[in-house]
Amino acid sequence: MSQHPAVDARRHQHLGTPTAAPGPTTSAPTTPHPRHPSASTTARRVLGMPDLAPESAARAAARRTLERVGGPVGLAVATAPVVAFVATDAAAGLGPAVVALGITALAGATVRVARREPTGAAVGGVVVAAVCATVAALAGEARAFFLPTMALPAVFVVAYLVAFAAGRPLAGLMVNRIAGGPRDWVHHPALRRVYVVSSLIGLAMASANLVGRVAFYLADEPGALAAIQVGAMTAFALHFAVTLVVARRADDGAPAGALPSAVAATSSSPR
Repeated sequence: MSQHPAVDARRHQHLGTPTAAPGPTTSAPTTPHPRHPSASTTARRVLGMPDLAPESAARAAARRTLERVGGPVGLAVATAPVVAFVATDAAAGLGPAVVALGITALAGATVRVARREPTGAAVGGVVVAAVCATVAALAGEARAFFLPTMALPAVFVVAYLVAFAAGRPLAGLMVNRIAGGPRDWVHHPALRRVYVVSSLIGLAMASANLVGRVAFYLADEPGALAAIQVGAMTAFALHFAVTLVVARRADDGAPAGALPSAVAATSSSPR
C-alpha cells in the first residue's frame, strides 16, 4: 500500500472509485418546519386564554350534519322568504307579500350558489316558495301559503309509525349510515335504544308540529304559522345532529368486526 494518502486519493479519483473524506461522517439531522399557529390560536395565547380542545369525531360529525342543512346561514336563508311574506302581508297585503317573497327567495338562492351549496338546494328553495305563493294567490289568503308545507309533518308522523311497526325506528334509518354504525344495528341494544328514543322524540315533535299548524291555520294566524315553520326547521336540524352524536358514542361499544371498514379505520380517534 502506498504511503502517500494524497496520491492514493488521486489514483482512486482517476479510476472512478469514490473516496470517503477522512474522519467519521455523520448526516445532519433534518428538523421539520414548525407549523405556524392559526390567527385564532395566536389571539387566544396573547389574551391568555386556553387553547381549544381538539374536536372529537362525534362533534365533527354533528358539525358536518348542520353544514349539510346549511348551518346558521343556511337556516336564515331558508326562513327569510317566510318571514318576508308574513311581515309584508301584515303591512301591505297579499300582493306585495308575494312580490317580497319572490325577491327574498331569489336572493336566498343567490346566497346558496355563492356559498357553493348544491344547486338543487337553491333551485328547490325557489320552487317551494313559488308553489306556496301560487297556492296563497289562488286562495286569496295568506294562511294558504302554509298549506303545501303542512304535509311535511304529516308525512313524518306516518313514517315514524310505519317504521316502528316494522321494527326499525326511523331515526336509525336516517342516521345510522351517516354515523357509520353497523349494518345490523337493530341487533345492537345500545344503538337500537338510542334510535328508539330519538324516534319517539321525533314523533312527538312531528305530531306537535302538525297539531300546531292545523290549529293556527284554522284560527287564521299566519304569523304563528311562520313561527312554527321556522322553529320546526331549526329543531329538526338540532335533533338530527344530537342523534348523530349520541349514536356515534353508543357505537363505541359495538363489536369492531361489525363496523364497516371505513369506520373501523377511524375508530381509534378520540370521541
